[in-house]
Amino acid sequence: MTDHSLPQFAVVGHPNKGKSSIVSTLSHNDDVVISSQSGTTQTADPITVETLHGRYQLIDTPGFQRPIKVLKWLNEQQVNAHERAAAVAKFVDDPVCQQQFPDEVALLKPIINGAAILYVVDGSRPYGAEYDAEMEILRWTGQPSMALINPIENTDHITEWQNALAQYFKSVRVFNPMKADFDKQVELLKTFAHLNPDWANTLTAITDDLVHKRDEQRDTSIKILARLVDDLCHYQQSQKVLNKAQAKQVQPVLEKRYQHWMKQREQTAIKELLANYAHFQVDIDLDHLDLPPDLFDCSEWFAWGLNKQQLMYAATMTGAVGGAAVDFALAGHSFMLGAIGGGLVGFGSAWFGADKLVDISLKGLPLGGYQACIGPIKNRNFPYVILGRFIFLYQQISQLNHANRTALQFNATDFQDRVATLEKSSQKELHTACERLVKQKPVDDLESVIAFLFD
Repeated sequence: MTDHSLPQFAVVGHPNKGKSSIVSTLSHNDDVVISSQSGTTQTADPITVETLHGRYQLIDTPGFQRPIKVLKWLNEQQVNAHERAAAVAKFVDDPVCQQQFPDEVALLKPIINGAAILYVVDGSRPYGAEYDAEMEILRWTGQPSMALINPIENTDHITEWQNALAQYFKSVRVFNPMKADFDKQVELLKTFAHLNPDWANTLTAITDDLVHKRDEQRDTSIKILARLVDDLCHYQQSQKVLNKAQAKQVQPVLEKRYQHWMKQREQTAIKELLANYAHFQVDIDLDHLDLPPDLFDCSEWFAWGLNKQQLMYAATMTGAVGGAAVDFALAGHSFMLGAIGGGLVGFGSAWFGADKLVDISLKGLPLGGYQACIGPIKNRNFPYVILGRFIFLYQQISQLNHANRTALQFNATDFQDRVATLEKSSQKELHTACERLVKQKPVDDLESVIAFLFD
């Protein structure tokens, strides 16, 4: 039995016009199968979107295959206007029609059962008279309807589509499920409320819930990053050894374990971020993302963290080095702030080499022997590198529509620009926090310090 109080929307149209993409994006569900091959959707598949205060259904349907013959069958029933919906219901229930027109029966059945119509066309392809039969069949159902123009490749034919669709649908919208941001998605959902007044309160509550959830997802992302940067800046790997010679022998093993743990910890955070935004079909292997795959690739640190001038500026804001040293560095000399003692050391590739990234240390044990330790990383740019990489992924993932399964795009310099445009007080809080992190000191309310980076 159909629940008529549940808002339902049948997404219908010609094959390969982006119906499944629209369902995937609006439902925030990347389990919806999307393919360029015609006939991927063979049954009417309902996707339920449920929030704290309501739920609604999007029904992905097969495409029209033989609309002209279906319309001919309907016209042969010789019914008056008030009998047309009943004629469509008769078509859906007719065993012969079910055999001859399985796709049309499948897409019309949820509409006959009370679903509103979302008719999808491709705005990058010209309008043709062959679509008239589809729209006329939908008009026969008498159900509330809206047309969505999906500009799959370009916007060349949107105007002609708008002119044609306006003759059949009271509401016509342009909506690109691959690019529409969250605000556009919410705007479209609000428009749905006008299709059936009985659904208005439920759909309004749902859109309010989605906006609130969006804020919660941002807050959760901040928490994930705060835990990540704190863990990576404090982590060290250790092993008991008998003497210094043995410590030198185990150093490569310790370094390997250390880097493995650090990389796995970052990937765990990325998995948490993806799950936070319900992206479960994205490959989180960094080798498959448009990212430098190695957190320890120091040649990329000035791309992901702060540049030289920003590091020097951060040092002055936190009192780590005097203004004269900054003036000297910004004058073009290849110097930067060192990681030990707050002094200046020669800046070059050797400083960022793997042998300088982390050093092994030995601590004598009370009962004899030593404990060999590697880490934490004390390079001042390291916290910014962690922040920059995560913020990049956050920007990509939080804006990634669930219909969009393409590779993420890379622009590492966004983080440097983001830091540079912060208020001076926010910059100082950030630099002070990072200075404490590289010294393995606690940071009070780290989440609020880094929250500005998510705006």
